[in-house]
Formats: sequence, structure tokens, C-alpha cells
Amino acid sequence: MAKPKKKLTAAQRAAKKQRKKDFMTVFMYGKQVRVRRPPAIEGMDPDEFVRQNADPIWLHQHGEYEIPREREMKHRENLPNPPAPGTRNPSHIEDSNDLPF
Repeated sequence: MAKPKKKLTAAQRAAKKQRKKDFMTVFMYGKQVRVRRPPAIEGMDPDEFVRQNADPIWLHQHGEYEIPREREMKHRENLPNPPAPGTRNPSHIEDSNDLPF
């Protein structure tokens, strides 16, 4: 006959919940092992979180010079292309029949 399962105490349940939060189970060399979870901020990698949320002053103070450059490049890619020099935008062409007032 099978042995009946014991219910966990409140302290044991809390410890189990904490272990699940701190560790994850992975397979290494064909065996199941527990390893610490990588740190996360709001479910994101800390570097990615900083990349998305830090302001330019903080980034400069901490030596993260490439992130503002990446942001500037993305910003420039999203801007519309300026018209070539010496050409006028067709919306500014005035019709001779229009009155200026």
C-alpha cells in the first residue's frame, strides 16, 4: 500500500515558494539541476531595463555612451527625409488665382 502524502506546514510552503522564486530547473549533462534565476527587473534583463528607461544624464554619469547614440540613430531613422536643397514642397506652390487674404 502507498504511503499517504503529508500536507506541508505554512513555513514549508513559504520556503518552497521562495525556492521556486530564486531557482529554476534546467538540464545539464543529461541531469536535472537547480540554478539561480538570472536577475530581472519587471520581468526584463537589467541591462535591457536600463537601456529602455534611463535618462541621458544617468547614462552619461555611468559611462553608457553608446545607448544615447543608439537612441539618436533610431530617432533619425524615424524622421521623414528632408527635401533636396533648391526644391519646394508641392503643398507650398501658390496658385495665381488664389487671393492672399
